[in-house]
Amino acid sequence: MSNFRWNYRCVMFLFSLLDILIILVFSPAKSKAELPKTDASTVQIEVNQAPEAVINQTVENSNAPLSAKKARNNLTERVTPVSQLLEVAPPTNKKATNNVAGQVTSVSQLSDVKPTDWAFQALQSLVERYGVITGYTDGTFKGNHPLTRYEFAAGLNAALNRLNELIATSTTDLVKREDLDTIKKLQEQFSPELAQLRGRLDTLEVRSAKLESTQFSTTTQLVGRAQIVLGSVLAGNNVVTKTPVPHNPTLQGLTSLRLNTSFNGKDSLGITLAGGSIQSLGQTRAGLFGTYEGRSADNASITFPLNTITLGGVRYRFLPYPNTQVNIYALSDGASEIGLSGPINPYFESSSATGANGISRFSRRSLVYNYGDSGAGIAILQGLGKQVQLGLAYSAPNGNNPTANNGFFKGRYLALGQLIYYSSDRNFRVAATYVNTYSPPNTIGFSGTNFGPADGSNLINSTVAGAGTLGNLYGLQTFYQVNPKLAIDAWVSYAAHRYLGHGDGEGMDWAVGLAFPDLFKKGALGGVLVGMEPKMISLSKNVDLGAGAGQADKDTSLHIEAFYQYKIGDNIEITPGLIWITAPNSDSSNPDSLFAWVRTLFRF
Repeated sequence: MSNFRWNYRCVMFLFSLLDILIILVFSPAKSKAELPKTDASTVQIEVNQAPEAVINQTVENSNAPLSAKKARNNLTERVTPVSQLLEVAPPTNKKATNNVAGQVTSVSQLSDVKPTDWAFQALQSLVERYGVITGYTDGTFKGNHPLTRYEFAAGLNAALNRLNELIATSTTDLVKREDLDTIKKLQEQFSPELAQLRGRLDTLEVRSAKLESTQFSTTTQLVGRAQIVLGSVLAGNNVVTKTPVPHNPTLQGLTSLRLNTSFNGKDSLGITLAGGSIQSLGQTRAGLFGTYEGRSADNASITFPLNTITLGGVRYRFLPYPNTQVNIYALSDGASEIGLSGPINPYFESSSATGANGISRFSRRSLVYNYGDSGAGIAILQGLGKQVQLGLAYSAPNGNNPTANNGFFKGRYLALGQLIYYSSDRNFRVAATYVNTYSPPNTIGFSGTNFGPADGSNLINSTVAGAGTLGNLYGLQTFYQVNPKLAIDAWVSYAAHRYLGHGDGEGMDWAVGLAFPDLFKKGALGGVLVGMEPKMISLSKNVDLGAGAGQADKDTSLHIEAFYQYKIGDNIEITPGLIWITAPNSDSSNPDSLFAWVRTLFRF
């Protein structure tokens, strides 16, 4: 049979069924039936999800692209994941929010239904008296929307259930024989659809019971991510030896497993294990290029042997008040994992839950977020109304080390304060960040350095041997969603270093990025970024960081990056990209470096 059209004639038809019974005394209860989707996948959505209270996805949420989340018709009301509280994802594409919503209680909630519509009274009765009509999440009814037999069967089933309730509670015979015959004929005509609908619900119950009996934990969800990277240097020299870098393609991998646990539905314990073989192309005066410039974001740990499973993060998050989020971490996965940097660079930023978009470390965040290294600490995100958020954090990269010049309070530390402003529609965001950081003499952190952003030139990541180093960092970041297909992010950062007992230095970086959601294909993402990686722009005459007393970086090096993230279903992404560095190590005597990166990401 050809499809019905869900219009006011269908409303009148259901209304005529329900109005067979004229109930004089009682008030009808609401029906919980909702119109399912037209395919069988709808009934499988909820049983395939772990308990909502333990889902922890930052972009995965909080940092996912505009169209990366498909609209779904849920059979049950969903709970906001804990990790999304006080975190902001890219603006939602409002054109794609025509999902079936819950039962409305008044016809006035349906914005496209007017009292002048010829079927208004019938619809009003179905909504307010009988509770068998649902609207859409955008607050509309869509009276001319096409209706399949399955959708009509679901509506008929709700009406029949309501009739049964009325009959069961009635003390008088209010139903005529011919009306019962009509209902019986309708039941017979739609018996295949009604049977299939009930069969789906029975299957749901069986599968839900099976999942509950076999799940490894009632409070914990396991989130996995695996990356396979094909990369090759196409041009460039080692900036220390001045010799060409070999152009040997490599195939490498990285895997991380994250356990997300909630104990009361308003908290989240995250534990991350990771290991792999993806090597950094360079470090300060070491590695393939002899500099951190162009460092990819997919590297395995620098301080542990390759293919070694290491603990990458232990963080407990809870909400003491509705607008206050507290993070206590024995080991942090980074600024984005805490929720400090992701909101103002959502299309390039990485996430412990969702993986990464940008190819390089530099494209994801400015230098103000990179000095802290991984370590223990506490961070508080405080909402100040609906459009302002205050972030405070204290981290100690060597907080687990009890030896001299280490520990949580007497060793290397980073204290951060940040204020973010959001426009009412979240399309515009701007953040001002201040960081005070200190590193005792000869202290080494997880990134293999004792001070600096572990990104950019060798001088910005160097210190004076035997001297402690103090830094005051200032950053201004902004994000603007021009339209659903284009977003712009930009930042500028300034670093004031003091090499205690020797003198001062000044560092700086900046970048402008363009993101193109749904480029060529829904769910895809294109990105282009141009900027200057962190460099030393001035140095006191008595300070020698390896280039001579008073010698800062003499030239400007540009970082140019492009990538295209192509989605293959919901769980696989392929991201080819290029990173081009001009005047590597901020030295124009070094030839440009260029390398290609093809990352395949699997989520499970």
